[in-house]
Amino acid sequence: MRWTRAAGRGLLVAVLLLVGSVASGVPGDGGRRDAGRGPVTLATAGDLTGYLGALLDDWNRARPGEKVTLVELPDSADETRAQMITDLRSRENRFDVLNIDVAWTSEFAAAGWIAPLEGRRFPLDAFLPPVVDTATYDGRLYAVPYVTNAGMLFYRADLLAAEGERPPRTWAELERQARTVAPKHGVGGYAGQFLPYEGLTVNAAEAVYSAGGAILGGEDGRRVAVDSAAARSGVGFLARGVREGWIPREALAFTEEESRQAFQDGRLLFLRNWPYAWAGASGPGSKVAGRFGAVPLPGPEGPGTSVLGGSNLAVSSGARHPETAADLLAYLTSDAVQRRVLTEGALPPVRAGLYENEALVRRFPYLPALRESVLAARPRPKSPRYDQVSLAVQAVVHDAMAQRQSPEAAVRRLADELAAIAARDGR
Repeated sequence: MRWTRAAGRGLLVAVLLLVGSVASGVPGDGGRRDAGRGPVTLATAGDLTGYLGALLDDWNRARPGEKVTLVELPDSADETRAQMITDLRSRENRFDVLNIDVAWTSEFAAAGWIAPLEGRRFPLDAFLPPVVDTATYDGRLYAVPYVTNAGMLFYRADLLAAEGERPPRTWAELERQARTVAPKHGVGGYAGQFLPYEGLTVNAAEAVYSAGGAILGGEDGRRVAVDSAAARSGVGFLARGVREGWIPREALAFTEEESRQAFQDGRLLFLRNWPYAWAGASGPGSKVAGRFGAVPLPGPEGPGTSVLGGSNLAVSSGARHPETAADLLAYLTSDAVQRRVLTEGALPPVRAGLYENEALVRRFPYLPALRESVLAARPRPKSPRYDQVSLAVQAVVHDAMAQRQSPEAAVRRLADELAAIAARDGR
């Protein structure tokens, strides 16, 4: 009887240990077969640098029973979003984990396409604080920040130095230098991404935010906040640049790539762009290599406010193996993997500590300025109808910059259009 009781106790301990190992999420325990665990797919826009495959290979070697299949969608954000939504609406559940633009989180969460997450499972305290806000909707966490981004002001250090000038910290300084220094050296003054597409929404939001305004208010984005003096000031700054000539009219057709190329070819004094432009401007064939720098965006009275870019990782509401999917999110946001996101993928990480690593700063000199920009940045307007909001912003602001409508009239029109969108959402 004593042997039987001891054996029973031993069997019970073994069962408890087995259950604990199943719930622990420890790499290497790929033999698990509980309902929440198994193979998953990760859908993302095209991996241009090829770094993601290596990260997932490491995962797959450690977890042979929970392999991740990478599904690369088109490079275009609009096409990627369309394919994801088609799958989510059809409930085909081809995608378990989604690498989504930060601006899509609210839309996907409001539609019920992605599942809420337990914050305690992820190292949120280790992230740059503003990025966490992009992953929430209506007070709940629906995604985990994966990479971040913030707009920066690239400037020709050699041309400013020749005139005894420093990089601008205010709109007034930028305007003055764009009007006076740029023509002396035969270059354009200032450009951003002003074609009517998502890039213009970002540039417009940055101008409005920098002036102290907002486009939508409330956690759910259903309150229109754009009809303000601050919004008129922000839109007026962009429209004035084109009217006075320190924003070249050709910039009205610029996306990220056209604007980067113009700066890289030595045709601009100032450029608003994402940090990725640093590599091209420093590379072979660049006419400005070694002669430029980058600082946070200026604002009316001092440093401005960037829009947060980047992407978040979310778990589909129809995920076949949600426990494995959640573990994958934790893996991809771990310190070691986030370091590789920067060094192998050339993408800004969300881990705050990496921005203060001396070796990484030597390799990526823009990191301190990018950290400052991210910490002061804000998300794009949160709305369950974000695509419609963005289209309205693009159209209205482009009309103001093209001098077809005054900034005051443009802001009133935008407020009316956003109110109509919010009303449709409320029905």
